[in-house]
Amino acid sequence: MQPATIKLFLTDGKPAGIRTAEISNWTGKAIAGPHSELTKLLQREELLSPRIYFLTGVDAETDMPTLYIGEAESVVKRLKQHDKREWNQVAAFVSKDENLTKAHIRYLEGALIVRANHSNTVQVLNNASSGAKLPESDQAEMDVFLEKVLQLLPLLSLGNAVDAFKIIESNDDPLNINNSESVLTCSIKGFTAKGKRTANGFVVFKDSQAVAIDRASSNRIKKKREQYLKDGLLVLNDDHLVFTQDYEFSSPSAAAAIIRGGSRYDHFWCIG
Repeated sequence: MQPATIKLFLTDGKPAGIRTAEISNWTGKAIAGPHSELTKLLQREELLSPRIYFLTGVDAETDMPTLYIGEAESVVKRLKQHDKREWNQVAAFVSKDENLTKAHIRYLEGALIVRANHSNTVQVLNNASSGAKLPESDQAEMDVFLEKVLQLLPLLSLGNAVDAFKIIESNDDPLNINNSESVLTCSIKGFTAKGKRTANGFVVFKDSQAVAIDRASSNRIKKKREQYLKDGLLVLNDDHLVFTQDYEFSSPSAAAAIIRGGSRYDHFWCIG
């Protein structure tokens, strides 16, 4: 992403209230707020025309962050329809020059849903979108708009649901090849996993190995590993597990606990 100067505005001075965000030299604008401020949100003129929007919350049964991605010619009307849906925060992205058409927002919705569905840590409430076919020039313009949306989302205090769009530092990043000291190894019982520290925690690389048997005292880790197997992040390969994609954990120890089948207070990762 390109360097950016971002302007955040708290409309009533409260960090948890309605806020707007803009990027210098960009025609887009974000409006975000909590469900408790729905009446005020419905009065925002920016939400009366075609927009892309996000609803975030938490699933009561699984405690996983939830995310709904929508498009509407009038977000105000759509929010009224969503009033009974379990959501905590909403964010909508508008075009200050009124240049977003129905086709544009359908294209953005489709691209965002595809990205979000790659996440194993967020429950996406809509899993399909027809998207829209755009002329080449319009698609290029919307790809730039999409990049700005993804740049602003983490700053809008929408909860962990926006982790669905988190950009992970991949094992394919040339920096990993040229800087071998940044790559760390975790070995146990002849199985090896590789990863590196990131700004948000620790990423384990695709094809890393993990033990197949859980430690007897690791009920919490066992449940997480079972969920990762269900989601397809881990797959069984003979006598061990394998990561099917790069995956970011909150810390090196959290990653090692999944690899080792439980937590232990020793040195997990080493250079190599």
